[in-house]
Amino acid sequence: MSRFFRQAGDSDSDTEESDEELLTSGDEDAAAPKAAAKPAMSRFLRTAGSDSSSSDSESSDEDESEMSDEEPTQKKKSRFMRGDSDEDSEDEDVKRVVKSTKDKRLEEIEATGKVMDNGLKINDWVAISNEFDKLLRLVQRQSNAAEPLPPFFVKTLLSLENSLNAALTKEKEAKKKMNATNARALNSMKQKVRKTAKEFEKEVQQYQNDPEAFEREFAAHAQPADVVVPKPKKQKKGADSESDGEPVLDDRFTTVGKGGKAMSFSADNIFKTLKLIHEARGKKNTDRGEQIRILEKLLEVAVTSYQRIRILLALVSSRFDYNSSITSYMPTDLWLSAQHEVDQLISIVVADSSYSVQEDTEDYDELVERHPATESGGVVRIRGSIISFVDRLDDEFTKSLQNIDPHGTEYIDRLKDEKVLYRTISRSQAFYEQTSQPEPLARVIMRRLEHIYSKPDAVVSALESSLASSEITPSVTLASSATTSSLIHSLCVHLYKADNSLLRTRAMLSHIYHHALHNDFYTARDMLLMSHLQESIHSADVATQILYNRTVVQLGLCAFRCGLIKEAQATLQDIFTTQRVKELLAQGVHQQRFQQQLTPEQEKAERSRQLPFHMHINTELLEAAFLVSSMLVEVPLLASIESEEQKRKAISKPFRRLLDFADRQVFTGPPESTRDHIMQASKALQDGEWEKCRDLIQSIKIWTLMPEVSSVKEMLAKRIQEQGLRTYLFTYAPYYSTLSLSLLSRTFSLPLRSVTSMISKMIWNEELSASLDQSTGVVVFHRIEHSRPQQLAQVIADKVSALLEQNEKVLDIKLGGSGGWGDRSGDKGEKRGEQTQERRGRGDRTRGSLRGGPRGRGSRFAQGLGNQMTRVR
Repeated sequence: MSRFFRQAGDSDSDTEESDEELLTSGDEDAAAPKAAAKPAMSRFLRTAGSDSSSSDSESSDEDESEMSDEEPTQKKKSRFMRGDSDEDSEDEDVKRVVKSTKDKRLEEIEATGKVMDNGLKINDWVAISNEFDKLLRLVQRQSNAAEPLPPFFVKTLLSLENSLNAALTKEKEAKKKMNATNARALNSMKQKVRKTAKEFEKEVQQYQNDPEAFEREFAAHAQPADVVVPKPKKQKKGADSESDGEPVLDDRFTTVGKGGKAMSFSADNIFKTLKLIHEARGKKNTDRGEQIRILEKLLEVAVTSYQRIRILLALVSSRFDYNSSITSYMPTDLWLSAQHEVDQLISIVVADSSYSVQEDTEDYDELVERHPATESGGVVRIRGSIISFVDRLDDEFTKSLQNIDPHGTEYIDRLKDEKVLYRTISRSQAFYEQTSQPEPLARVIMRRLEHIYSKPDAVVSALESSLASSEITPSVTLASSATTSSLIHSLCVHLYKADNSLLRTRAMLSHIYHHALHNDFYTARDMLLMSHLQESIHSADVATQILYNRTVVQLGLCAFRCGLIKEAQATLQDIFTTQRVKELLAQGVHQQRFQQQLTPEQEKAERSRQLPFHMHINTELLEAAFLVSSMLVEVPLLASIESEEQKRKAISKPFRRLLDFADRQVFTGPPESTRDHIMQASKALQDGEWEKCRDLIQSIKIWTLMPEVSSVKEMLAKRIQEQGLRTYLFTYAPYYSTLSLSLLSRTFSLPLRSVTSMISKMIWNEELSASLDQSTGVVVFHRIEHSRPQQLAQVIADKVSALLEQNEKVLDIKLGGSGGWGDRSGDKGEKRGEQTQERRGRGDRTRGSLRGGPRGRGSRFAQGLGNQMTRVR
């Protein structure tokens, strides 16, 4: 039958001459050949049942002879249908050759060298350049595997250098130059060979001095190229094991690493395993989870302190490497494990002072166990950085709080971990105090300070209570300092002595923030002014600028709580003028205007700087404090100014803008937001209704978030009474010749002594043209009458000033520049003109007219006071 029409089973009786037949024993070669050998079937027409693999498709000659005698017509089973009994009939003595990866690499290096020799014979420098690049890659793999440099490579490098010099000399003398491509390849090879020879200068020198010794040294490290491995025998299923019904456990399996190398976990090969893990760190396709599991097993079998320290250093680093993404945070379970291992590391180095972990140490052999007896000074110095672990733990904790929803229970649960983190930071501070390492000590004190400077005393006490269970404590604790202010002061004083200027700056700002938080305004203000930080803060990093902004804002709130209204308004003025309060305090991303979109990198950096929610300063409370302070400063000022030009020069532009908008409203409903309350209170204060103003301000719900809310409301009521009296005197002084002090005292519910004191101060500061008559208990107003020429001169001066401003606006528009604040375009200029007219109309209503009688606000105020006050006719 033709071989193209044979069935799949016919091929099993073939006598194929495969490579496996060449490796059989001599007895098999001496066996008698079959009488009738069929021609081999085409390999393209074979089916699965006729697969001719080396291990499964062929049986021994004995099996074939038995099949031919007993069942000459029976077809052989397919290899997929064969059972254990069929497999047992295979030859158990067949052996195969296994070559290691290193031997294959060496053979490939030699083959590449031969190709380069052939290229030299035909002067093909393009092929030589390509093969040389391949050769360098192979040698790089050799060095990555911690294997010595092959002598063949050094020999090839020297031969290539000589051939290159000869080719360059020949090229200079030749009349016919080589083609451009070959010439470029020759010049490129000249640079490559020079660079490579310089890189392996030490090995080349050793080979030139004694080639035989170099080759012997390489041969000592090398292993046999061919390893003959007997084919493992397959165990039969015994009747006993089958009757038991339990699976037979095969204990021949072992843990293997990358490349199939077996890994055993014992105290003897800990350092070799650590070296393998260190080399695989950061490479592609590295299983980080497997590395962590291996290190955990190594930690269990570690015996000495040196071994445990080395393993813990590698284990904590591997946990931090597990999550390489910048945007996402470290899982909580991994973070807790890393924190526990850092605590364990600190405990080991503290308990045994003969071991120390330092960043800068002398070079040492990492594969050898080290003992204090063999080290200089009796101290084993291990390369590592505990402060880096502490920094990373703190950063990952902050990053997790940034990414967790602050309004859920998960945020609260995560925030509870701050206690164990603070304990780890304090323990590391105690370790660096014992080992006298000033630089990391300053860094860890700064980390500790950042956790407590902005927190109330109760929270600081809760954090410090975690140190009671620690076997090691720092020199400065809450128990030794008695108060949180003393604790903060001691930590900051230590940082003031540090060499790092950044740490000194941050310590100063934290100290000021703590004083402001505890209502010590004058100390905080003096420290801020004497530090001159406001002059150099613009050149600091972003995190320090954020801390400066938070400190200034807290200082303004402190002044507000202490009743220092002018200081609070002046302190909060700068940050509210920018209209980017949340962004400057790192509590939100500012919405960009005019299509100024942030790049993804800038947006990621902006979000990474955001503070956790529990550290936020309530911006609504901040705005309420600022607007109330501006109201108490601006309203009396508006009442005291008569010219429109002076009225335009506002102290608080944000407040003035809101007030102008409220004045333009035709209908005003009941107040809803904080701004509505303050704007209606401002109108009431301008009209002299100080009681209504007080009720509106005290009804703002946001005051409940401020500590000591009752004292703050009492302070605000008193300040509203005082500023209401000042506003009344400024507004209605032109209408009176004398005014009773007792009447003012009853009207504004102020003590007579306070009224007399306030009026005396206004007279002294030349804010009020009046004098006090102590005998009759009245204030006598002095009216300054302007002559007709003086009045005309004033009118002309106002018109000239208005004309000058208009000319400047026109010039700015023609030149393409911008005017003052708020004058960015022509439409805004028109709006400003409308606002000016509105202010002028309101000013006329406010001041009234000497000739027009009682109008506007004066008449309403007079009706409120009744007929007790005599108006000047």
